[in-house]
Amino acid sequence: MPNRKLIPDVIKDQQLVCLPPEASVRDAAVLMAERRVAALLVTQDRPKGGRSLKGIFTERDLAARVVAAGRDPAATRLAEVMTASPDTLGPDAHAYEALDLMERHHYRHLPVTADGESDGMVMGIVSIRDLFAVVRAHLEDEIRDREAFIFGSNYSASVPP
Repeated sequence: MPNRKLIPDVIKDQQLVCLPPEASVRDAAVLMAERRVAALLVTQDRPKGGRSLKGIFTERDLAARVVAAGRDPAATRLAEVMTASPDTLGPDAHAYEALDLMERHHYRHLPVTADGESDGMVMGIVSIRDLFAVVRAHLEDEIRDREAFIFGSNYSASVPP
């Protein structure tokens, strides 16, 4: 299993997609579509800078808690339908920890906070797609290492994209 840490290996250079709890679900859906993301973080500005995590809002929340429930997206606030106090990871978490948590709870996105607490300062979000990339990079490294061991260090086979 990959031994890569979430920061900086996975969420470096990430542009966070965040809205406050009082934002409407419609605003969230528009922003998610514009940014081509399946989840956004619900945050509040912290007095000393940064953002404090309040919840996460995902496409699943939109489908189950808004559309299927017959709620008006323009009149519904994120605070009413978000997943409040979500499970989180700290910046020193390894990719395998994220994969384990996602598998056990059927998550596709996990917030990363400075202290790993559900109300901590937001540092990023990791998706199952991000972790697929980590696993793929790990497997490519393993293949190269084994080929070098078997065929010698001058052997170089490329892994197809």
